Amino acid sequence: MSHEEKVIVVEGKSDKKRLEKLINEPVKIICTNGTLSIDKLEELFDELEGKDVYILTDADDAGAKLRKQLLHEFPNAEHLYIDKMYREVATTPFEYLARLLLSANFLVNKTYYM
Repeated sequence: MSHEEKVIVVEGKSDKKRLEKLINEPVKIICTNGTLSIDKLEELFDELEGKDVYILTDADDAGAKLRKQLLHEFPNAEHLYIDKMYREVATTPFEYLARLLLSANFLVNKTYYM
């Protein structure tokens, strides 16, 4: 079994890169690239079974649609929300994301919330 008990599902690679800079513990970050096919969902389901799943999508229609789809498949997932004024995870200030992650009990690189 891997050390990565926590999994964050995001939309794109730029979201993933942003979170990787912030998080200071082993966490698997999965990109859906905006849409989820049945095959991708089944693959995700196998990968996420028994793990703590967090969903962090953009604050727009596409993000809401993906979140709804994931909510249906992973009803026990914890949803993390960015403020609508930032719209995209990739452009949300590091400090804001750091506080969001800290509130969900992630270990965060201290340089981002001093």
